[in-house]
Amino acid sequence: MKIVLSTLNAKYIHTSLALRYLKAYSEREFAIEIAEYTIKDPAMNIVSDLYNRQPDVVGFSCYIWNIEETITVIDMLKKVKPDVKIVLGGPEVSYDTDFWMKRLPQVDYIVIGEGEETFHHLLTELRGEQKFHFVMGLAYRKGEEVLINPPRPKLDLNMIPSPHRFPEDLAQLPNRVVYFETSRGCPFSCQFCLSSIEVGVRYFDMDRTKQDLLYLINHGAKLIKFVDRTFNIKRDYALEIFQFLIDNHQGCVFQFEITADIMRPEVVDFLAEHAPPGIFRFEIGVQSTNDLTNLAVKRRQNFTKLARTVTKVKESGKIAQHLDLIAGLPLEDYETFKKTFNDVFALGPEELQLGFLKMLRGTGMRLEAEKYNYVFMERAPYEILGNDILPFSDIVRIKRVEDVLEKYWNAHRMDHTLQYLIEHEFASPFDFFQEFGDFWEERGWQKIGHQLEDLFTRLRAFLEQRGTKRMEIILGLMKYDYYLNHKQRPRKVWWDFTLDKATHAALLRQAVEQPERVSADFAACRLNERDLHKHAVVEVLPFDLDTYLSTGEIVAQWTALLAMYRPKGEVPVRCYTMKLDEEAVKLA
Repeated sequence: MKIVLSTLNAKYIHTSLALRYLKAYSEREFAIEIAEYTIKDPAMNIVSDLYNRQPDVVGFSCYIWNIEETITVIDMLKKVKPDVKIVLGGPEVSYDTDFWMKRLPQVDYIVIGEGEETFHHLLTELRGEQKFHFVMGLAYRKGEEVLINPPRPKLDLNMIPSPHRFPEDLAQLPNRVVYFETSRGCPFSCQFCLSSIEVGVRYFDMDRTKQDLLYLINHGAKLIKFVDRTFNIKRDYALEIFQFLIDNHQGCVFQFEITADIMRPEVVDFLAEHAPPGIFRFEIGVQSTNDLTNLAVKRRQNFTKLARTVTKVKESGKIAQHLDLIAGLPLEDYETFKKTFNDVFALGPEELQLGFLKMLRGTGMRLEAEKYNYVFMERAPYEILGNDILPFSDIVRIKRVEDVLEKYWNAHRMDHTLQYLIEHEFASPFDFFQEFGDFWEERGWQKIGHQLEDLFTRLRAFLEQRGTKRMEIILGLMKYDYYLNHKQRPRKVWWDFTLDKATHAALLRQAVEQPERVSADFAACRLNERDLHKHAVVEVLPFDLDTYLSTGEIVAQWTALLAMYRPKGEVPVRCYTMKLDEEAVKLA
């Protein structure tokens, strides 16, 4: 009996931890292959590949992001290979299982919940006496009847072999995201989340965890994402793993889901003192700062403590933070969500993800949808379309905020410009993203693509149209950000370059002849005019850029911005400034 385990990942760089757990648990007795695809792959290509493998059983891991595409594949596969047994598993089909069995007659079995032991038992019965009524946690068919067996008790996690030791995975480790878990379960009861359904938290053995991590690091893994729902719930356990990774990271980056308001100050202090910069990333779900909303969804959160933790982590300069918000939660209308957004943006996260409430099958939120008059998509991803206080028109407006937030803030295309605009030109961060998002949609830009230059020209068009003050300062910061976005000397700029060749050459000559006017660091490079003509660009700004970057103060002072690029982008661009005297100003 040949078994193929498959899933459609959201992106090529992703890998399925679930499939590897299933294979690790059953490969001693069964011939199992893993076949991963993406939701962007043509269904015909996926079906052709599965067909050519000639499996007897195909198992699909199902999530909200891939279920509809997976159904298309299943339908085609069953038509060209009617005898193949189709098994589904994963969070998307573990709830409302009867619905799925009736909607998808092509599906023979559904593994409900934690799958390792149930899937193994199913394979055993398929190979043997086919007494499926003995397989706990299984849905199956008996003629036209759908039968769902009682759930299976939780498995001892240390009985599951490691999912990280397959030789065929080694070549791709440096190029893929590795998903890793040290525990299962969540101690919280947030009604919009599937993790709240499982009671209690179970941990893998610490020695096993360390051995697997070391194996992955030693074999070239570059990014390991921990999928634990609350990694820091057990302080000593988290600290021990943090220390282990600090001692053994070899340049690998590790991402964790952190509950910030329960993180002890001593843990933050430990990381601030010992963590190498850049190897840790924290994903923190804030979701809402509205107390009534958090109470309605049974979410315990102390925003004061959360803000203190996020601020301390940011001040350490060691760890990038990704904060999450959910629009559309109960009792949060447009204005209160605006406050939530501004509250969280004020913490200065490197990334702020704005998502929309999804009515996941099995969650308390879906069961109580009528209480708040929710309307939502009937098929995955079950995103809300409105409720009693947040109509569809407001959701559409917030989606414009999300779009511009992703393109500008989270992509870090012009950090200095945005910071200035938000602090000096707009009533609040939310107002900036909303106004710009509205302008973006009015122009129809959401229907067409964009290049880097377009992001700058479109922002300028928006600011000029609204009559924004001090455009010369904003344009100067935009030019600075534009140069920082390049690893090699840019071939073109998005503004009218006003310096003629003679002036440009004269400014470069001044920098070479009086390098101390630029900086001691620049002088130490001992560059000649040929070096600068080949690798540098110059722009004149009407303010002292260095003063602004260090103090936030705008001081009128004509300044030459000198962006120096190394051949082939060997090192990041270095930007220098040189204050211009009266003669140089006249020249420029």
